[in-house]
Amino acid sequence: MKGKTGAQIFFEGLKREGVTDIFGFPGGAVLDIYHEFKNYTIKHILVRHEQGAVHAADGYARTTGKAGVCLVTSGPGATNTVTGIATAYMDSVPIIVFTGQVPTMLIGNDAFQEADIVGITRPCTKHNYLVKHVDDIALTIKEAFHIAQSGRPGPVLVDLPKDVVKSITNLHCPEHLQLQGYKPTYSGHLGQVKRALEEILEAKKPVIYAGGGIITSNSSKELKDFAHKLQIPVTTTLMGLGGFPGTDPLSLGMLGMHGTYRANMAVTNCDLLIAMGARFDDRVTGDVSRFAPYAKIIHIDIDPTSISKNVRVDTPIVGDLNDILKRFIALLAGIKKTNWKPKRKSWFAQIEKWKSKHSLDYKQKDVIKPQYVVEKLYQLTKGKAIITTEVGQNQMWAAQYYSFDQPRKFLTSGGLGTMGYGFPAAIGAQIAFPKETVIDIAGDGSIQMNIQELATAVNYGLPVKVAILNNGYLGMVRQWQELFYDKNYAATPLSTAPDFVKLAEAYGAMGLRATKPKDVVPVIKKALQSKKTVLMDFIVEPEEGVYPMVPAGAAIDKMLLL
Repeated sequence: MKGKTGAQIFFEGLKREGVTDIFGFPGGAVLDIYHEFKNYTIKHILVRHEQGAVHAADGYARTTGKAGVCLVTSGPGATNTVTGIATAYMDSVPIIVFTGQVPTMLIGNDAFQEADIVGITRPCTKHNYLVKHVDDIALTIKEAFHIAQSGRPGPVLVDLPKDVVKSITNLHCPEHLQLQGYKPTYSGHLGQVKRALEEILEAKKPVIYAGGGIITSNSSKELKDFAHKLQIPVTTTLMGLGGFPGTDPLSLGMLGMHGTYRANMAVTNCDLLIAMGARFDDRVTGDVSRFAPYAKIIHIDIDPTSISKNVRVDTPIVGDLNDILKRFIALLAGIKKTNWKPKRKSWFAQIEKWKSKHSLDYKQKDVIKPQYVVEKLYQLTKGKAIITTEVGQNQMWAAQYYSFDQPRKFLTSGGLGTMGYGFPAAIGAQIAFPKETVIDIAGDGSIQMNIQELATAVNYGLPVKVAILNNGYLGMVRQWQELFYDKNYAATPLSTAPDFVKLAEAYGAMGLRATKPKDVVPVIKKALQSKKTVLMDFIVEPEEGVYPMVPAGAAIDKMLLL
């Protein structure tokens, strides 16, 4: 590079990383960068709120496996990204957030639209940078993408002062990185791998507990191969849905607070729990002292800080899941015994009893049941859509009643539980895959958190579909009030709500409504046939609950059932 401005170096750095799309919102501190967009082929998607930009970049990243990128201005522009950054951090999603900053000489002077975004986001980023010299821009961008996408992925923030972006340099970007102190372990220790495999072969009642790491490491194929070779049932976390086919005979479904009866009972009664890319979240374990009480635990994770953090582990393996699963499979090739079905026969018979005793169920009568809507979405899309969700009951019904057979098809805020995530994430997914069907399953509370992004979807002609399960409440909070607070529905009824059909039309989208069960299929079919952004308003049973449910602090085998 000869005589290039910081803004030009910014774009050159993004080109090297293969970036084709950026989600953003302009402002004074980043005008020099926006001025250069006309000279580059990178597409800018103008959102209507900076939080929407980060969630869209997040959705883009989860579906593609590549880092999503967003660009915002300083001060409030930067602080508006924090919720999205924390969302990505909790769910290990690789995104790069570029923020504008006031000129370096004004930093610390309470200048107009100044915020210490590096300090603010330090607890919720994998790493962040304040770039103080134009010579550092190229290297910083290279490092940011490497850190975000390697090891356990996560968000990286790069703060760019206005004077740095305007400055000129002749500096070249180095081809190779040397990051001291940052060397993720990819290859699992062979001794630990062999020890774990011996325990797996000896177990009579094993269960594989697969988390989001299966998807992050692109290990779905290897997991399926391994599980079938050894005939081991598989349960997944919310973040792991799709990492193992939901319709596979070995699938137990999701475990935890709103997991299936058979999954929770199998984990409680297993003699070996094989945790893969999961962090033993409290929504999964319930009472930690009574979680998998009879089991030895093997924990495989690329992040050493996650191992034995929440639950005691007998056999830890630090490394990349893809590498370790391939090692397991290679070692199995040298073992003579190949038919493991007889050894697991009684275990699967017990699991089948649990399944037949309490399977996911509901009764569709005169009022639309939300589960019915999700089931029909699954049937009419043949399970092939990319599904995003908001947070709450809508999220759990989507997880329970839409079977995910492929990875990167289910996008949801698991760790942080961010209302307003689903719609902008759907926009990001649709930008990444313009020919795919993308549906946001939403609640009437959550959808209003980032409803302004209807303008973004319509502006870019994105055929995103939104299915609102409209029960007139902040549903999950209402359910807790019903069960644990004497039905005191304090601040949960949404007595004043917009007409979602008219709201959609006001933005230039299509609005549809279903008030009776017979309306559900025609509305979904009409939405799927449309090439426009469509908002479907399903008026559902107001006080329907999500079951099974494990009360907070209880053991996961102590479920409230219908």
